[in-house]
Amino acid sequence: MDAFSQNGTTDPEPRRLALLGATGSIGTQTLEVVRLFPDRFDVRVLTCRQNVERLAKQVQEFRPECVAVGSAESAEAFKKTLPADAPDVRVLVGTEGLSEAATRSDVDVVLGAVVGFAGLRPILRAVRAGKQVALANKETLVVGGALVTQAAADGGGQLLPVDSEHSAIFQCLAGESERAVEELVLTASGGPFWDRPAETFGDITVEEALDHPNWSMGAKITVDSATMMNKGLEVIEAKWLFDVPVERIQVLVHPQSIVHSMVSFADGAVKAQLGVPDMKVPIQYALSYPSRWPAAHERLDWDELSRLDFERPDLEKFPCLRLAYDALEAGGTAPALLNAANEAAVGRFLEGQLGFLDIPRAVERVLEQLPVQPSPTLDDLVAADTEARRRVEELPLPTSN
Repeated sequence: MDAFSQNGTTDPEPRRLALLGATGSIGTQTLEVVRLFPDRFDVRVLTCRQNVERLAKQVQEFRPECVAVGSAESAEAFKKTLPADAPDVRVLVGTEGLSEAATRSDVDVVLGAVVGFAGLRPILRAVRAGKQVALANKETLVVGGALVTQAAADGGGQLLPVDSEHSAIFQCLAGESERAVEELVLTASGGPFWDRPAETFGDITVEEALDHPNWSMGAKITVDSATMMNKGLEVIEAKWLFDVPVERIQVLVHPQSIVHSMVSFADGAVKAQLGVPDMKVPIQYALSYPSRWPAAHERLDWDELSRLDFERPDLEKFPCLRLAYDALEAGGTAPALLNAANEAAVGRFLEGQLGFLDIPRAVERVLEQLPVQPSPTLDDLVAADTEARRRVEELPLPTSN
């Protein structure tokens, strides 16, 4: 028997794509992948919250049937931005509009790249409608993992990871028995402050936090990488994607960002997925799955690759990672509280209202003060999200020193 699977390089019909969050970092890189394969994609839906100028340019190039924007004001601004010779396009508005766009009958694949909690409801509706969902929005599973996985089971939807770490694990698990898996190992770059003395963290500026050494990402996720909250959210996401208990998910800091994650097996073997830090590679894999399509993405230069370093994270220096593990073990609404408090605190940090050290302080305060509700409904998660954000926005917070 041939040892290699016969992955096709052509598809009989173009994949009809809905891209949620088209104007952000993941969204624009997704469209770069689409440009590489113009005959294999039919872009039916593009969405954004408020960057209507970029959305209008995308509409002119990719000619979708439908767009969704965050508000009525953004809808009006979008219509005014479109030139007279632009293609006709249906404009949907708000959360309901986003959910309608994600469940259209003329869509096969939904790529969810909406930032934060706002991505939960449309992804929930998409998997319940039986869509194949390429998931870049980790908060969807962090907040509503139980609801989303149940909806996928009920509706026949499929979740495919886009995050480089989860894509790596997904590829390492291909062809393996669930019983053979011993441990998942998520790698972390350590962000820009891995080697910085902890006593200087109170002086960290927004500009420094946004200067990631390896990856090009949006502002919120870049700050999450600097605090290592991003890795904590990925631990929670991995639990739901791969149905592995928290005690079998570990994190290792790998500054080179070449090994994207690993899986260890019961016989002592370890599989790792390697590649240059380029999000277009896992995006393409999620969109082309189960095939691998040839593409001219940057290759590893083995002559330049002299070492691969790994070390365990310092949970005292980066408490956000510890808080994420605590929230996952608490269950219920705890991950929703964690996520909402972090989103609000990072937002205030980016606006210059909070210091870098105030981010974990705010998250920990919310987790200590608000009760955890087991087996939450969607309404319970929305309520937890709202209250956690209110606490961070309204309660006085200590000044970082």
